[in-house]
Formats: sequence, structure tokens, C-alpha cells
Amino acid sequence: MLMRPWLWSVRPLRISDLLDNPIDQFEKWFNRAKRCLSLEFPEAMCLSTLGTDGYPEGRMVLLKSFSAAGFVFYTNILSQKGRALAQLPRAALTMYWEPLQRQVRIVGDIEAVTPEEADTYFATRIRGSRIGAWASLQSEALPSRSVLDKRVEQYTKLYKNKDVPRPPHWSGFRLKPIRIEFWQLRANRLHDRFLYTKTAKGEWEKKRLYP
Repeated sequence: MLMRPWLWSVRPLRISDLLDNPIDQFEKWFNRAKRCLSLEFPEAMCLSTLGTDGYPEGRMVLLKSFSAAGFVFYTNILSQKGRALAQLPRAALTMYWEPLQRQVRIVGDIEAVTPEEADTYFATRIRGSRIGAWASLQSEALPSRSVLDKRVEQYTKLYKNKDVPRPPHWSGFRLKPIRIEFWQLRANRLHDRFLYTKTAKGEWEKKRLYP
């Protein structure tokens, strides 16, 4: 099988190229991903949790904000992922930007965002999405699409000419990272991988990993 030409032209990633703080490094890579015209959703990430039945579960969610405090996403807290995070407030996030040949993996502890944070973000959503947050019993069995359509119609009428408030079952979570790994593709599967680990003193240590 022929090797794609660009696999040979990827610039090596060295530890000296990385910033001391992984949040700063993430911001640098994320800003580059947002400028990539080939990426429709650079903020898409796989959220991995341990389900209430003990099996791992993964699904795509959207990163809505990040800071030194952590990485924030929003959901129906009564959904499968919401229940899983309530039972075991630990999770992993994986972001893969194929056109840039880069991946970031983040592991950490989960905390709920404040009601004020959730209200502020909810108010920025388009009206249809706010109605949908009321109409969808996320992760529950749905007899038919028409049932969902009727619920959407019900809440559309309920909030006609009114502001759509945030449902009590809809909020956000913040993943507070303890490990962040940066991966960049190299030829022959000899990729560059660097792991930041948070120490007991709250400082970050980084090291290169075998691919």
C-alpha cells in the first residue's frame, strides 16, 4: 500500500516546541484547529465515561469553553452520560483533528458548573435548541419520531412569544484535568506523543512517550 505523501512531510514535534502549561498548549493547538477550513467542528470531542452498568461509554459532545479550571460541556443531566458522571465523576475527552494530524487526550475529575454559568450559556443557544432541551427525554426509549415531534410542538406553543428558560435537568460539567496528552502523526506509526501530568503540588510535568 502506498504511503500518503503528506505522511512524510509532517514536521517533527519536540518537547522544546511545547509550552510549559498544557492549557496554554491546548489553546495554541485549538486555535489552529479553528482556523482549519477542513474542520467543520473543531470543538467536537469524544466524552468517555464508565456507565452505570460498569461498561465504558463514549459519545461526541462539544467543547464550549476552557480555562485553567477545566474543560466545559453541556448536556441533559438525566441522560446516560449525566447519570454516569453522577455515579462516578471522572471522565476522559479525546479530540482528533485529522487534517492537522493531531490528537489531544484529557483525563480528569468532573464537577458541575454553577447555575449562573449554565444560564448564561443556555441563553446563547438558538431558540430551536432551547425548545429541544425541554422536548427531548435524552437517552430514554422513544416509541416513534412523531412522539418527539409532538413534544416539540407542545413546548413551542408553551413558550410562544416568551423567553425559553433553562430546564432544571439541563446543565453543564467541567472536567478538571490531571493528565493531558498531545499526539502528532509521524510516518511508519512512529508518532510523537507527550504527556503532561499534574503533580500533588498542582504543577505540570511533561515527558515524551513511546508511540
